Amino acid sequence: MPVITVSGSLASGAREVALAVAAAMELDYVDNEIIVEAARELGVSVTAVEKHDERRSTIGERMASVMRTLMERSAAAGTADPLSGGGLETVLSRSYGEAAELAASSQAGSLDDDSYIRTLTSVIKGIAARGNVVILGRGSQAILQHEEGVLHVWVAAPREWRVEALVHRDGISAGDAEKRITKSDKDRDAFHHHYFKVEANSTHLYDMGFNAARISTDTAAKMIAIAAGEMGPRPG
Repeated sequence: MPVITVSGSLASGAREVALAVAAAMELDYVDNEIIVEAARELGVSVTAVEKHDERRSTIGERMASVMRTLMERSAAAGTADPLSGGGLETVLSRSYGEAAELAASSQAGSLDDDSYIRTLTSVIKGIAARGNVVILGRGSQAILQHEEGVLHVWVAAPREWRVEALVHRDGISAGDAEKRITKSDKDRDAFHHHYFKVEANSTHLYDMGFNAARISTDTAAKMIAIAAGEMGPRPG
């Protein structure tokens, strides 16, 4: 039951690699948009949670099950986390920048700051526990760094390549692409520093890496599939 995390900066090619790996290995693909959509569609209060069979046929149903379990535990523990109704969606929908701003504006140990990372961690670990999934970003490489059977992949590219890719993808000017990349990199670094006390680009977080400007998406996907099949236990 392979679990693969793929990480990378904005317009680095990480999303494309993650999607290609999921397609090639017939695994579920999860990114923040899918997680938030699952929370949005769940849309139930803690008291209205239903019991469902653990065998899920779609990633949306599997994530909904993870989130139901999370809310049940929150209710059983009597915690005051905002996980009922639309609260779960609100917590999970924070961008790197919004999460970083939350961290900067909150005092250490504040409920909002703590509930955010606790909720995100629980959801990521819950999704990974069910296996057969590729998870893009959201600090998954840090959250799951000590979990057995998880392959962590880093995708990078030169800045000029990223700018050109963003211009092509979103139809914006090179100047606007530069600004977006600068802000995204800053927000992503702040997010990882605050919540995980790590550098997002630290090589110790990853088992393998690719330069998307030199290695094609298909080749990267094939290499990741081979590594996932041959991966041994992680060192202590």
